[in-house]
Amino acid sequence: MTDIFDDLQAEYEQLDTVLAALTPAQWSHPSAAAGWTVSDVVLHLAQTEELAAASIRGELAGPRARGEVDAMADSAVAAERDIAPADLLARWRAATAFMPAALRAHPRGNRLTWVAASLSPATLATTRLAEHWAHALDITDPLGIPYPDTARLRHIAWLGHRTLPYAFDVEGVAGGPVHCELTAPDGELWHFGDPGAPSMITGPAGDFCRVGARRLTPAGSALKATGPHGAEALAVLRNYAF
Repeated sequence: MTDIFDDLQAEYEQLDTVLAALTPAQWSHPSAAAGWTVSDVVLHLAQTEELAAASIRGELAGPRARGEVDAMADSAVAAERDIAPADLLARWRAATAFMPAALRAHPRGNRLTWVAASLSPATLATTRLAEHWAHALDITDPLGIPYPDTARLRHIAWLGHRTLPYAFDVEGVAGGPVHCELTAPDGELWHFGDPGAPSMITGPAGDFCRVGARRLTPAGSALKATGPHGAEALAVLRNYAF
């Protein structure tokens, strides 16, 4: 895969291009994230980037229980949601400007506290990319703004496949090995997992990542699951950190 830290920067830049062009009405428009406006989504991204920066500085409290995370995010947004769009954009830009270089410079052997677990710098960068991509869809889809899929989805697909054992555990499902053969936006085939695994998922990488972000249902996707655990893997798939 290409460098995760460079690709995180590129994802920020793609979203920045969208945000910089929004009108006041678009900032206050409902997003695809239930109960949140576009401004609320950007505020959440800024707040979580600031939490990631606190983790790098060693200032973030230990991992949270899974059930706490959504409530904490809603409360944090509710407490600050009156920020003007220009100030909010400046805050998000300041938070994202710090992140790629800081994560790249962090010693590889030193894990970082994050949400429900500790992560390597590269994996935390991958979760930040995945969250920004998913929330970019929450912003752009309701506004009818194009947000094309890119090769950066490979990082997100890797994260979804890599964390399948965790996802099976969270959902209380026995699960098992799954091989994924996903078609990239440019038509290349991406493979994850053991090709000899008894279960397999095939189809568009964009659909796989959207299912993992809970922005698309398995039934509404073009993905095909086979074997004893393929359908179960799609049902539990997640490319976020809790």
